[in-house]
Amino acid sequence: MSEKENFTEKRSTRRNFLKNSGLTIGGLVLGGAVTSLVTKKDETITTTADPSHSHSTANYNQALMFFTPEQYSTIEAATEQIFPETEIGPGAKSLLVAYFIDHQLAGAWGLNSKEYTQGPFSPEASPLFGYQTHLNRQQIFTLGINLLNDEAKKRFDNTFYSITAEQQVEILKAVEADEVTMKAAIKPSFFFKLLRGATLEGAYSDPLYGGNKDMAGWKMKNFPGHQMSFKNIIEKEEFVAIEPQGLNAQHNH
Repeated sequence: MSEKENFTEKRSTRRNFLKNSGLTIGGLVLGGAVTSLVTKKDETITTTADPSHSHSTANYNQALMFFTPEQYSTIEAATEQIFPETEIGPGAKSLLVAYFIDHQLAGAWGLNSKEYTQGPFSPEASPLFGYQTHLNRQQIFTLGINLLNDEAKKRFDNTFYSITAEQQVEILKAVEADEVTMKAAIKPSFFFKLLRGATLEGAYSDPLYGGNKDMAGWKMKNFPGHQMSFKNIIEKEEFVAIEPQGLNAQHNH
């Protein structure tokens, strides 16, 4: 076999391999549809993208990663009472705070995977002692959601997310004050503290993490978000309003 024929055979074999098995780029294995963009047939073919296949409106942050739909509805209702919509701006529901909490629970925060959680535990210890339970946050939220729905069933014969706002507030106050019983070696107020903290984080976090939709939480506080530089206004004495930017602003070209 000549050197030219050997080169042609190797090139053809490599092309077939890429088409059949996908191409690895940046650690991701891309299938045939993407592979076709980086390989070509011997013939020259010009194609035009179909505009009807645009994914510009897709919001992948609105896909549940941990909660069931019922659990999500319960947390959405609870966070709205903790951070309600007012004349100043949107509440937790509009800010997609429940999605933020769902995403956090699905990862390292929910599993406490970066924290020391070995005993001995002292549930009665001072709050300065920090996290005092063998349960991870996924388990605590699951128990807490069950508690909210159990109380709603007991008091109002309905699910938590189906009762009135006043009734939801009544239950949340009882949970915060430890006036109800939780089926675990932790106080209900511990769950409420986690829920309240996660609610505020979801309202003001970067939208990249699922909450703070349209940066509305930042806009209520006139927070500029992630700016490349403040050199043009740093020495100005008057307040300068800046349109906020998120972490992914560099991708919006």
